[in-house]
Amino acid sequence: MEESLGMGQDKPWRVLEFYSGIGGMRYSLIRAKVNGEVVEAFDINNIANDVYEYNFGHRPCQGNIQTLNAADLDGYHAHAWLLSPPCQPYTRQGLQKDSADARATSFLQILELIPKLSQPPLMIFVENVVGFETSDTHKRMIEILGKAFFVTQEFIISPLQFGVPYSRPRYFCLGKRRPSSFKNPFFNSQLLFDPSPLLEHDTDNMVNGCNKPLESYDQLLETCEPIENFLEFKNSGNQVDKGSGFLHSACVSANASGSDKGSQGQYFVPLSLIERWGNAMDIVYPDSKRCCCFTKSYYRYVKGTGSLLATVQPKRMDKESLLEGQCLRYFTPREVANLHSFPKDFCFPQHVSLRQRYALLGNSLSVAVVAPLLKYLFAEPL
Repeated sequence: MEESLGMGQDKPWRVLEFYSGIGGMRYSLIRAKVNGEVVEAFDINNIANDVYEYNFGHRPCQGNIQTLNAADLDGYHAHAWLLSPPCQPYTRQGLQKDSADARATSFLQILELIPKLSQPPLMIFVENVVGFETSDTHKRMIEILGKAFFVTQEFIISPLQFGVPYSRPRYFCLGKRRPSSFKNPFFNSQLLFDPSPLLEHDTDNMVNGCNKPLESYDQLLETCEPIENFLEFKNSGNQVDKGSGFLHSACVSANASGSDKGSQGQYFVPLSLIERWGNAMDIVYPDSKRCCCFTKSYYRYVKGTGSLLATVQPKRMDKESLLEGQCLRYFTPREVANLHSFPKDFCFPQHVSLRQRYALLGNSLSVAVVAPLLKYLFAEPL
């Protein structure tokens, strides 16, 4: 007899993790306290697999996901599929080729295997960039899931809505195969912009507004923690503000002669970049309650790739000292991981370069957002 979500869960749910990256989805599963076991992970990126193995002791299956067939997937006896497919076909900066992009092919092929399975998953979870919800890939996904008897609920939500000062809105699709159902079935087949259904609030009080985009994040920012709570060098700003801090000296030194690998100086932005791109930079302070999304190109480029941290509050606000005097630096990889809500024990193997670390984090996800979504997905209806 086929298993269902209503059965007693003495045994853990068997989970497949597609496009596993550096393990953000798995960390989210752990944080959600879901009784789940990742029976296999899949990713084509060798360096990402090094990081995943370093932190979890299990190396994802490396190779093209397109080579998997129905028999392969049935062999895992998986209850849930977690997927975070490539976002480049749907990003504003990309070519927006949608399903015509070769990077969308593997995702569609995996979905098209579902009707061919003798043991299709009971649950499915998909994460992607905002814009995916209007794509023809999305349309095809909903068609496939509907024909396979899945009910879906979709979300576009950001870490800001969970108190994290990080603006990274993402699209999520949660699917359950009938006769399974969600705790709040009222939201079936809807796109929601509010995480209230995840937080076990009274449905009557959350109906209005959940399916409307937020007009302003001002109220959200009031509830967010300050960025300083996520910094690796927490005492730096206070030292600098007093005019005699280490970081100010390090900033001058780094701009003058560079710095050794592994030192704090490598994170300071050269004056030449500030002079050229200063007007395009997003500058935040330790007491700020918002920073921009970090992309995989952070540290390689400064325009549109993520916020920079000002470690000095200039006394004079004239044109010359406005940026140059603020001793701008990049957020460290550990700080970016913190803003993604990765656990403190997450770390990179030594051989992974600084640029590779930023790229891998830029392709990852927010554990603070995904964990409650997974908890909601795996929850049984009352």
